[in-house]
Amino acid sequence: MVMVMLMEKPLQKRSFGNSGSAIFFEIKYNLLLSLICIGILTSCGSSKRAQQVELKRSNTIQNVVDYSKSYIGTPYKYGGTTSAGMDCSGLIQLSFMQYGVELPRTSRDMSKTGKKLKLKQVEVGDLIFFKISKNRRRINHVGLVVKKTPETIDFIHSSSSRGVMISSINNPFWKENFVKSRRVVN
Repeated sequence: MVMVMLMEKPLQKRSFGNSGSAIFFEIKYNLLLSLICIGILTSCGSSKRAQQVELKRSNTIQNVVDYSKSYIGTPYKYGGTTSAGMDCSGLIQLSFMQYGVELPRTSRDMSKTGKKLKLKQVEVGDLIFFKISKNRRRINHVGLVVKKTPETIDFIHSSSSRGVMISSINNPFWKENFVKSRRVVN
């Protein structure tokens, strides 16, 4: 925070012409200029803080995405959270936990965390949820958005048939079973 102290000398009456009003004008001008500078410095500080917060979020998200990609090819294991085998929510929970973001263990509970988004609003680092089992009443699958283009959204997840992999929302299976998306890191 920047603090500026203004000190004014008392105005002295002078008997020579209008120079007294010139001094008064100069003081008012300097006061106004100081207030404008304070306003600019204050707004620059808050803008810089906002940029730092966004940079921290971007770094965290990129780290989470990169970490999750290190598990590509890991086999599926229900309840698993290691390179020996993991399920979808285990992959997501572990990837975020590495960077200090705590998430619930199950995809269903994760789907209640963070800010709700429409699919067109998702960005890299957001979670997308699906109902893919025969019991389609509950959310039971989660993926992490790793790439977004105007054409598609790619997400990493752990498939019960192929393990940790990247898929596209354009795949008819995923498009049909998509339920909702959430942002867990602001």
